[in-house]
Amino acid sequence: FCNLRGNEFFCEIDDDYIQDDFNLCGLSSQVPYFDYALDLILDVESSHGDTFTEEQNELIESAAEMLYGLIHVRYILTGKGMAAMLDKYKNYDFGRCPRVYCCGQPCLPVGQSDIPRSSTVKIYCPKCEDVYYPRSKYQGNADGAYFGTTFPHLFLMTYGSLKPPQAAQSYVPRVFGFKVHKP
Repeated sequence: FCNLRGNEFFCEIDDDYIQDDFNLCGLSSQVPYFDYALDLILDVESSHGDTFTEEQNELIESAAEMLYGLIHVRYILTGKGMAAMLDKYKNYDFGRCPRVYCCGQPCLPVGQSDIPRSSTVKIYCPKCEDVYYPRSKYQGNADGAYFGTTFPHLFLMTYGSLKPPQAAQSYVPRVFGFKVHKP
């Protein structure tokens, strides 16, 4: 799942984390075909022995994608999850800030809502503290709830040395060399 095009922002979740029922608390009511989706994520043969139509298989795959995302948002707030995301951050996997005065600052994924299917993932620049669309339209299709509203801020609190100083420079519009008056 993480290696599919457009899913580069996701980190791999430890199987131990997924198998711990405590980490799945409350998710069975949010995800249809929960047990089948969980079996698909863990790559185990379904113990239920059921056979499905092509349409049902597609629903289970969709449910597995949603379940993985909902587990992912919890996992990246743990120590191991943050360490995995730190590697991605250092490799610029989440992209760089498009703002000129941020000088290619690496960004972090952020959701504008914690509610699934309400918005797509965006990137947060810790230098200008603004939010942008990811460069790739494929990455931009991921659900923002799978990264949550908390992640980038907790990440920068955890790894305080990575927080850059705020951008000191800002663009000043000029016409023939004169600053444009702002009303």
